Amino acid sequence: MDTLIKNSLDKSISYQAYRDLIKQLAENSSTTGNEKTEALVNYTKLNDRRMKRWDKTIKVNDEAFYKIKTFKDPITWLTITESWCGDAAHILPVLNKVAELNSNIDFKIVLRDENPELMDAFLTDGNKAIPKVIILDSKTGDVLNTYGPRPSEASNYVSRFKAKHGKLTPEFKEDLQHWYNTDKGQNIINDLTDILCELEPNVCL
Repeated sequence: MDTLIKNSLDKSISYQAYRDLIKQLAENSSTTGNEKTEALVNYTKLNDRRMKRWDKTIKVNDEAFYKIKTFKDPITWLTITESWCGDAAHILPVLNKVAELNSNIDFKIVLRDENPELMDAFLTDGNKAIPKVIILDSKTGDVLNTYGPRPSEASNYVSRFKAKHGKLTPEFKEDLQHWYNTDKGQNIINDLTDILCELEPNVCL
């Protein structure tokens, strides 16, 4: 695992580099990943617009701001994603906004299809679900926790729907996008601050 994490970190890019990549892909009608279908290209274009909007509009509430700024242990958020992933387009800008508030949080990104061994090591219920954030001790490389592929409230929303209907419908996926737009990243921010508090309890005193 240590070698796998180290190799993945060596291949990782910054959030700004990822945003530049998505913008370029959208302009060239392309996408990340092994499949280059028209549908995935269109999702990449849509996600470029989504992320551009979130980069400008996400606000961190005062309570979360204080907790984030108080965190002292150097950690890395190694995040597995692809440009076409709808959940990632809502989540990654929030991860970046939080990481920007504290220099002890190093936010790195790798692509799922280029890192199959890493993805296989961090499946969600046996699935290659993204985005998946692997939270590491920056000094030792130890895995401290994981986050994703969806914020807690969205995960519960999805689980209830799957239990009732068996699978996610196109209509539900549209409803989920509305949920993200209404929530404005606040559930993600609260989830992340809860994780920081678990890692360093004095943050929440």
